[in-house]
Amino acid sequence: MGSATAVQTFGVARLAAEFEAPPGYLAAASTGILPRPALAAMVADLERSARGQAAPADYDEVVADTRQAYAALVDVPVDWVATASQTSTLVANVAAGLPDGAEVLVGVEEFASVVLPFTAGDRLRIRTVPLATLAESITTDTALVAFSLVQSATGEVLPGAEIAASARRHGALTLVDLTQAAGALPVRAGDYDFTVCHTYKWLCTPRGVAFLTICPEAFETVVPVAAGWYSADEPWRNCYWPDRPTSRTARVFDTAPAWEAFVGARASISMFATADQDAIWAHASGLADRLCRGLGRPELHRAIVSWPDPGHRQLAQLTAAGMRASGPLGLIRLAFHVWNTEADVDAAIAVLR
Repeated sequence: MGSATAVQTFGVARLAAEFEAPPGYLAAASTGILPRPALAAMVADLERSARGQAAPADYDEVVADTRQAYAALVDVPVDWVATASQTSTLVANVAAGLPDGAEVLVGVEEFASVVLPFTAGDRLRIRTVPLATLAESITTDTALVAFSLVQSATGEVLPGAEIAASARRHGALTLVDLTQAAGALPVRAGDYDFTVCHTYKWLCTPRGVAFLTICPEAFETVVPVAAGWYSADEPWRNCYWPDRPTSRTARVFDTAPAWEAFVGARASISMFATADQDAIWAHASGLADRLCRGLGRPELHRAIVSWPDPGHRQLAQLTAAGMRASGPLGLIRLAFHVWNTEADVDAAIAVLR
C-alpha cells in the first residue's frame, strides 16, 4: 500500500512540475493553465510561422498525434475519434441524425452546448428532468439522453454507468460531454454511444481543440453536417469539388483544425494520457474535501465544489485576495487540479471562513 501511494503521488507531482501556476489558481473548471511543454511548442511554431517556414501539411502529424493521445486517454480506438474546434458543432452531427419528433432527454441546468444543437429547427422534442432522475426517466420513447458526466456549474459527478445501462434497456442512445471530466476523472468513452470534449479546461490545451467519439454501432446514426475539406482520410488528395475523398472512420466528422492550438494540445494531452488518472482524481478531490472540512461543509469527493454566493460576495473576497475562482448560476465555484496544493486550500479557507 505504501509503495503504491508513493508512485501515485510522484505521478501527480511530476505532472504538476510542468506548470507555472500562480498560488490560489482554483479555476480549472473555467480554463486550464498551459504547461511549459505546450507553451514552448507553440512559441516555436509561431516563430516558424513568422519566418515563413510553416506549411499547412506540416500539421497533419500534429493532429494525428493529438488524436492518438486523446484516444489513449479516453480508452477507445483512434478510428472512433473525430476532431473539431467546438463541442456544439460535434453535438450537431448527432442531432442531425435523429428523426423528426425524436425525444431527447436532458437534465435541468445542463450546459447549453449539450442541449442547444438539439433545438435547431424545432425538429426534436426536448424533455427536461431533474439530474438525479435521468436514469429512471428514460423510456421507450427516448431516442437519446444527453448529459455532462461532470456538471459544469456544480461539479456533480453523474452515475454514467447507471444512465447508460438504462438507455440500453430502453433502446436509447447516449451522448456524454466529458469536458469537465477528461484530464481529472478516469473515463472510458466507449461506455457511451457518443462523447464530446473540449480540452481547454482539465486537459490544459489552448482553446480550439475538441473531440467526438463514436461507437461503431452508432456510426450510421450520425450526419456530418459540418463536413469540409478535412473530413477525409487523405484530405490533401484533392480539396476541390466534385472529387470527394472519403473516410470509413470518424474522420468523416473532422473539421479543419486550428493548427496552432493543436500544437499546444499535442504536448498537453500527451502528458495527461500517460499520467495516472486515478491519482489525479484522488489529489484533486482530496483537496476539495479538505476545503469542505475547513468550511464546515459536507465532503463531496469531487474536484469541483460550489455553493450559493449571493451577489458573488465570497467570489469577490477571493479575487481581492489574489485568488482565482468562478461563479456560474449565482454560485461560487472552486476547482482543484494537479498544480493545487494544501496551501491553496488553506489560503481559501482563511479568506472564506
